[in-house]
Amino acid sequence: MLPGVLLISHGSRDQTWVSMVDEAVSHVTLREDLPMAVSFLELVDGRLIQDGIDELEHAGVTDIIVIPLFVSSGSTHIDEIEYALGAKPVPERETDLEPFRVTARVHYGYPVDDDPDIAQMLWDKVRELSKHPERETLLLVGHGSRHEGFRQRWEQGISSLAARVREVSGLAAADYGLLNPDTVRSRVQYWQEQGHDVLVAPLFLSEGYFTKVVIPQRLEGLDYAYSGQTLLPHPLLPRWIERQVEAALEQLME
Repeated sequence: MLPGVLLISHGSRDQTWVSMVDEAVSHVTLREDLPMAVSFLELVDGRLIQDGIDELEHAGVTDIIVIPLFVSSGSTHIDEIEYALGAKPVPERETDLEPFRVTARVHYGYPVDDDPDIAQMLWDKVRELSKHPERETLLLVGHGSRHEGFRQRWEQGISSLAARVREVSGLAAADYGLLNPDTVRSRVQYWQEQGHDVLVAPLFLSEGYFTKVVIPQRLEGLDYAYSGQTLLPHPLLPRWIERQVEAALEQLME
């Protein structure tokens, strides 16, 4: 048996976005020297998921540990990638993603959801905005989903993550808002009505259209603090990857 690691992210036409993922993975240190490939669902020619599979199988990998670098189990991409890799028999939603050519055994991991390291990363990104923690609320903003089942997973994961950030930060409260369906503005207004200052933190992997344009547009005219800083770059993300790989390896060795 020769395990390998396939890290899958969404992808972007912005080379800086891709470089930030590569930089994080470059700092991953594992107990064993395993073949590792970084692939993208779309938009990055020559580095798509099939390219990563081919690279690992060419290296002789018999078992592929897949790390989906997405922020929520509520992402429809999590579902369709798992299906296309053969790790589940049918997708929960119809998808255009064709099954991949893969002969190795696939061991599908889990996305960010409410991991404690992610909670610490989020707080690290916004702590400088905090002036009066006893009357501040941190509002996590995620993409969300309008699809039944997926929306509930988004809500469950980001709600639990907000609670973890509240524990780490010591702020008066932590809450969440989603872009789909849109609850971001109403949650900011709610906490302001409670007499709280609101710190807004985007739950996105890297900066882009949603963090730079959509979130500020949704909150136009409101008084809030927003750094726009996303999860990457941060030294704890490689540790999150390492822990997931090590856990998968232990299961393989059982």
